[in-house]
Amino acid sequence: MDWTAFRLSLELAAWTTGVLIPIGLLVGRWLAYSHFRGRGFLEAAIALPLVLPPTVLGYYLLVSFSTDMPMGQFWQSLTGQGLNFSFAGIVLASIIFNLPFAIQPVQRAFETVPMHLREAAWCSGLSHWRTFWRIELPLVWPGVISAFVLTFVHTIGEFGVVLMVGGAIEGETKTIAIAIYDRVQAFDEEAAGAMSLLLLITSFVAIALVYGLAGRRRVVSVR
Repeated sequence: MDWTAFRLSLELAAWTTGVLIPIGLLVGRWLAYSHFRGRGFLEAAIALPLVLPPTVLGYYLLVSFSTDMPMGQFWQSLTGQGLNFSFAGIVLASIIFNLPFAIQPVQRAFETVPMHLREAAWCSGLSHWRTFWRIELPLVWPGVISAFVLTFVHTIGEFGVVLMVGGAIEGETKTIAIAIYDRVQAFDEEAAGAMSLLLLITSFVAIALVYGLAGRRRVVSVR
């Protein structure tokens, strides 16, 4: 078991989830309540990582993060280091790759909140912020939990994007998914099997949690 790679995967998942959940709340709520020209194109761009091969997205991010491109130049001028083959680079790549997992569940949850509840809260004297905090957020909480779990677990298992942008630097960019690949290449089936089982159990528990929350929400709605 490569515990260093597993710890790095957990750190990557924590950073990615910590950044994306606030973004998912803001963007998901905005998309749920807003109607504007070009909304379909924006939603398509957000959903693109779901269907785009990770290596393709990873290639474009690798090019965009290079010091010859504006994004890479800006980061280097800011920190003195490049984005490619660094932990910061795989965090940024992971954030972009996991956008749909953080935004779409929250957006769908906000779309189920009846407009008359918000209007009643405003008529009762609640501000927009207090309406969000006291009325909307409790109703969309299962969607937020789903976004959190899906983003976290999906990040732990990332392979293609992380490998393209970060390579396999020990203790820096080598995640557990890459460690599994390396063990298979080295014919170390025991280590590969142990790490794969760990990811399988983690993913199953997370998905069971999401479906459990969805089922509880349906029961509460029926009642």
